[in-house]
Amino acid sequence: MGSLLRTEAAARAALLDVRSYAVALDVTRGDRLFRSTTTIRFGCAEPGASTFVEIQPETLLRAELNGRPLDLARHVDNRLELADLAADNELLVEADMAYSRTAEGLHRFTDPADGAVYVYSACAPDLASKLFACFDQPDLKAPFTFTVTAPEGWTVVGNGASSQLDDGRWEIAPVGPISCYLVAVAAGPLYAVRAEHDGIPLGLYARRSLAAELDREAPDLFAVTRASFDRLHGLFEERYPFGGYDQVFMPELNWAAMENPACVLFQDEMLFRSAPTDTQRALRAVVVCHEMSHMWFGNLVTLAWWEDVWLNESFAEVLGYRIAAESTRYDSAWTLFSRRKSWGYDADERPTTHPVAATGAESAAEALSAFDGISYAKGASALHQLVHWMGDEAFFAGLNRYFAAHRWGNADLRDFLAALALPAGPAGAQGPDVSGWADDWLRTTGVDTLRIEVEVEVEVEVEAEADVKAEADVEPEAEADVDTVPGAVPGVLTSAVLVNDGTRPHRVRVGVYDRDGAAVVPRRQLDVEVAPGGRTPLSELAGAPRPALLLPNDGDFTWARLRLDAHSAATVAASLSAVTDELARAVLWEHLRDLTRGAETSAAAYLDLVAAHLPGETSDCVVEAVLAFAADHVIGRYLAPADRPAALARLGDTARAVLARPAAATGRGLRLAALRTAVATASGDAQLVQLEGWLAGDDVPDGIAFDADLRWSALARLAAAGAADEERIAAELAADPGNVSEVGAARARAALPDDAAKERAWHLLFAPGELTIHQLVATAEGFWRSGAPEVQRAYVQAYFERLPAAGERGGAVVQALSRALFPVGAADADTVRAAEECLARTDLVPSMRRQLADGLDDLRRALAHRV
Repeated sequence: MGSLLRTEAAARAALLDVRSYAVALDVTRGDRLFRSTTTIRFGCAEPGASTFVEIQPETLLRAELNGRPLDLARHVDNRLELADLAADNELLVEADMAYSRTAEGLHRFTDPADGAVYVYSACAPDLASKLFACFDQPDLKAPFTFTVTAPEGWTVVGNGASSQLDDGRWEIAPVGPISCYLVAVAAGPLYAVRAEHDGIPLGLYARRSLAAELDREAPDLFAVTRASFDRLHGLFEERYPFGGYDQVFMPELNWAAMENPACVLFQDEMLFRSAPTDTQRALRAVVVCHEMSHMWFGNLVTLAWWEDVWLNESFAEVLGYRIAAESTRYDSAWTLFSRRKSWGYDADERPTTHPVAATGAESAAEALSAFDGISYAKGASALHQLVHWMGDEAFFAGLNRYFAAHRWGNADLRDFLAALALPAGPAGAQGPDVSGWADDWLRTTGVDTLRIEVEVEVEVEVEAEADVKAEADVEPEAEADVDTVPGAVPGVLTSAVLVNDGTRPHRVRVGVYDRDGAAVVPRRQLDVEVAPGGRTPLSELAGAPRPALLLPNDGDFTWARLRLDAHSAATVAASLSAVTDELARAVLWEHLRDLTRGAETSAAAYLDLVAAHLPGETSDCVVEAVLAFAADHVIGRYLAPADRPAALARLGDTARAVLARPAAATGRGLRLAALRTAVATASGDAQLVQLEGWLAGDDVPDGIAFDADLRWSALARLAAAGAADEERIAAELAADPGNVSEVGAARARAALPDDAAKERAWHLLFAPGELTIHQLVATAEGFWRSGAPEVQRAYVQAYFERLPAAGERGGAVVQALSRALFPVGAADADTVRAAEECLARTDLVPSMRRQLADGLDDLRRALAHRV
């Protein structure tokens, strides 16, 4: 289907007043097709005009407009023409529709554990026409009533309250009005746990094979849900407007979750069939809070056009982390946010970067290609900075005005800024200059750099052993002098200045850290504002002993690169793990990641820092992030292939050093994070033998079960090393049937090094309908883990030749193949040339073009480490 143009959407919105949808689904008609019958009642501002309705059927059976049969031949490119509209209209469309295997439309899943079947809708961002006939744009909202004919023994849930009728059908009552992309239906032999809070009925649902997991996780999920409701009701004058609140955990969802009003869908991996780390639990809490925030920002008030999707997601993003940190037991959620920002920093430093508030998207497909780290992480950081600048009282007063003015309707950035700009004080008072803020923050691209310039009077010098050259490798832009050496008397600051090398104003906290024995502890925080290109003196520090560490953006309140002064950089190089503040360590590790990604710090120097400091780290969030970047980027991309086995072995030794610490001193989550890396990086005979022992249950680190996720990770590693074969993979799958195991088996099979295994995996990757999206991603992840160099080179060339045709297979497949399968580890001149030639083609869909451009940027960054 041709992507909806913005001009088409604007014309249709001006023409139509959509009053209601009644949708009847019959999911008892076999495993391939379902029946969808839709009745839409709508007004037309210009009787006699024409428009179109979207529907993507297998077979269009009938269509009637005001009782008049429509010519089905006028259904072209999945649009059905509607001519000679009346002032008041009733449209009936009946079709047989195909179930989805890619979670785009009505997804159908057969549980390998027990054969039970489940279906659920996936209408976002513009996929509703795969489920029912509709005017599929966000500013044509209406109430929806669903009736569902389902097999006996099924439960059906959706946006409104659901009940079973006398004839056996299920009815889902209307809520709203809501946009088409927010419609939700989920059905099957669901297992439910129910509760109530503050007059709101609460439900948790999952497939019946996960009943034990849902029972185990329900107390924590309900605790986070209650806390989130209480906090949001404290912040917003408008109470939750959608009746009950169900959270449904379903398999093979493409997103972590989807904010359908009153019926939020989550990936059922969040029920943790395998043991989670503390970070995974905290991240789930953030997602619960994020999706609930959408009930107001996105559902009660909805974006007018897709280019404002950043406002939906950025708002929910920053509120999700804030509520989790302030109102649940997961008080380290801001550390997770610092980790999340890596995604946005990467996107903002690429050639494909765009303003947070992107404008000019001519089609839905173009606008939706900007669902990225800028829309989520950078936009959330901008709002976090805005709140830090305005203060809570003014910000939330503006937000409540926004909800009151646009409830049940649509709005855009101008409406949001207008609500914030009103003064909070007496009549005649000047409101905040949010328009200027928006120009600086939302309509520009790139990352500013904040640094501190210091002048020091050194009174005494003492000898100390240090490798100044190593310190210079960490901060090549800083000149090392005698007082950068750990152990030297630091001297007295005569001046310190915060410098903004960027184009935006920043309000930050500068952290002042001193040594307390071996520890590096916070002494004070300075609230500082610095103008674009400006210099702000830190006069409070003049005349005081030089701190061990001066940290711009302490607390992570803004969006900026950091460049430390030489003495602070030396402290980080020598004592990063001794910094007592967890969020400060996360900010510093992100700083080191930025230096390495830009080739300002060598891959070897970064791995040295990991080996030196990670064994002493106490946050599993930090450990997971650092180990993942070290394995996937520093070793998997930046190092030459010949250097990777030794580096992987060393990284595995670092993970084992964490495991070697007493269990009481590390905590189970941190040890689990380390064990996962030890498994995934196993290299050499000794480590592979250890893997075999762990699979057999021998000498597994204390307190950790070697469960399904670990077992499949180990098998993938052994398969890539030629130490496991298809027979062994099949035996593991038979011993533990289920979709988690099917995904694990797909990854392990693709990792097998023999030519036949590679040919089989290649066929599955490019044959439509052979794999679910999760299996497709797993196969892509395993494919490049092994194989003779000359064989890999041939597949790299074939990849760029075959990829463009995959654009016809839908957005989820495009994302999987152009991101997960992109051969970023094969960074050489030939791969760059092939990527450039592919990118020059004119037949790429927008999302594929964006992913290819980002992959090419990664290739060039990898090559920068090898010159």
